[in-house]
Amino acid sequence: MSEDDFHVHGAHEHEVEHAAQHGAGLAQYVAIFTAILSTIGAIVSYHGGATQNESMLYKNEAVLKNTQASDQWNFYQAKSNKGHLMELAADIAPAEKRGYYRKQAEKYALEKMAIKQKAEMLEAASNQANARSEQLLHPHHRLAQGMTLIQIAISLASITALTRKRWLFSFAAVAAAGGVGLSVLAWLA
Repeated sequence: MSEDDFHVHGAHEHEVEHAAQHGAGLAQYVAIFTAILSTIGAIVSYHGGATQNESMLYKNEAVLKNTQASDQWNFYQAKSNKGHLMELAADIAPAEKRGYYRKQAEKYALEKMAIKQKAEMLEAASNQANARSEQLLHPHHRLAQGMTLIQIAISLASITALTRKRWLFSFAAVAAAGGVGLSVLAWLA
């Protein structure tokens, strides 16, 4: 080749040389920022969903135990009614039958005590499951707020790439910091 020859650069080659000489542009920073936020958002979303599902499992357990306790209280009431009927029968029955009815009333009184203990145990289990559900659901609200801020940050970053307004990128960074901060607080709680 002679010194008179010249080389024509294509548009892509010119852009690559420009980027090499002047460093990464705003669009590249926005792309990296958005990719990182999307990854963090996916993790936060997964953790929020898992927390919500576990909370719902405990809530279902609480409802189940509460229903079982209600069944036991109904059973207790039935035994109580039978016991009262046996006491009434003992009061109005002929003398030779009174012993039988009193024994039946005592039997129902003993059965009632066992049923009452089981009902109270089931109520306590229901209350524990309900409390655990509430405990698990509390961080979920922070995770949802954090995820909302992360989504706002991604949107602002996208608008920054389109409008090339660097000040929007600052707002995106603030929203991202808030979202990540809330998410970390939820994990620590």
